[in-house]
Amino acid sequence: MPYRRLPNTDVARIKAMKIAYNKAKELPPFKLAFSQSLFQRLQSFMPLFEKNVLESKQTYANKVNKSKDYQQALRKARLYISHFLQVMNMAIQRGEQQPAIREFFGIDPNNSRLPNLISEESVLEWGEKLIKGEQERIKRGMTPITNPTIAVVKVRYEQFKETYHAHKIMQKSSSRYVNELAQLRKTADEIIALIWDDVEKTFANLPEELRREKCNEYGIIYVFRKNELSRISLPFVKAAPSLFDSIL
Repeated sequence: MPYRRLPNTDVARIKAMKIAYNKAKELPPFKLAFSQSLFQRLQSFMPLFEKNVLESKQTYANKVNKSKDYQQALRKARLYISHFLQVMNMAIQRGEQQPAIREFFGIDPNNSRLPNLISEESVLEWGEKLIKGEQERIKRGMTPITNPTIAVVKVRYEQFKETYHAHKIMQKSSSRYVNELAQLRKTADEIIALIWDDVEKTFANLPEELRREKCNEYGIIYVFRKNELSRISLPFVKAAPSLFDSIL
C-alpha cells in the first residue's frame, strides 16, 4: 500500500499550504474537502509562516556576508595588539624602556610573555588595557611606543569593537528566528496533516485510484514502493527510495 508523505522542507510546506488554500478559494464551502475552520486557520497562518521563512533566509544571508568583514576586523585587531606588545618587549630588551612600564597595561614587570588573544573577548580586554595604559604613559611625559602607535591600534580596536557588537546582535536575531521558525514548522505540519486527514476522509468511499487522484488535487503526495510501481504508474505518486538506492 502507498503511504502519505508530509512535506519536510519549508518550500514544500508552503507549496502544500498554497495548494490547499487555492483549492479553498476556487470552491464553495459545501464542495471543499476540508472544514472551513481549518481554512480560516490556514488563511491566517500561511502569511506568517512565509514571512518568517523569508526573514530567516535574509538574516542568514546577511550573517554569512558580514562574517567575512567580522573575521577581517578581528584578525587586524589581534595582529596590532600583538605587535604593540612585541614592540614594547623589544624596547625593554634594548634598554629603551623600563620593565616597569608593563604595569601600565596590567602586566607583571618581569613577564614578557604575550597574552592569549584567541577569544574575541580577550582581544577586547587587551585592546582596552593597551589604549588606557599608553594614554596614561603619554600623559606622564613618557616616550610613546611606535610602529604601531597606540593611535593605529585604537583604530583597529574600535573597528573590531563595532563589528563585534553588530555580530552579537545578528547572532541573537538569527537564533531568535531559528527558534521561532522551529515552532512555526510544528504548527505548519499540524495544519497540513489535519487538512489532509479531512480530505482523505471526504474521499474515503471512492475507488482507490480515483481517491488518490482527488486527494492529490489538494496537494497530498503518496509514495509507492518500487515493487508497487510495476502495478501502477500515475503522475501524482512517487517511488520510495530502496535500501539499495540509499547505499549507492
